[in-house]
Amino acid sequence: MSFEPILLPVFMMVVLTFAVAVVMARRRFRYYREQRLHPQKTATREGMTELMEDNRAADHFMNLFEMPVLFYLAVIVAIVTNSASLWLVGLSWLYVLCRMAHAYIHCTYNNVFHRFKAFISSYFTLAVIWMVLILDIVIF
Repeated sequence: MSFEPILLPVFMMVVLTFAVAVVMARRRFRYYREQRLHPQKTATREGMTELMEDNRAADHFMNLFEMPVLFYLAVIVAIVTNSASLWLVGLSWLYVLCRMAHAYIHCTYNNVFHRFKAFISSYFTLAVIWMVLILDIVIF
């Protein structure tokens, strides 16, 4: 099996997911230490939301298992059907860049309008990825 260039954006999404997980863990551990709080008090999502003021990284970590799942599936379909064109590789990188911007905004200053622009850009990029993929498979 040969190397597929479309896997590079996938690898970057995986790195992004692990990076957000690290940010989330560091913030939680710091909060537990500063508040002298036993982690068991935040064993549920409700407990975490109630006690911890900043859940941006945790919210974003969950977000990385929502729409990006369709991205991962698109890449698998592209590889299996031999449809991983340069267009799809470029669109995949654009999707990842939008997701990175979304993660940065969400985990830092969290301006809703900026975050929405990054999200909607990734949303439409993912829609185009699927349109290109479907057209390539069904028509060509």
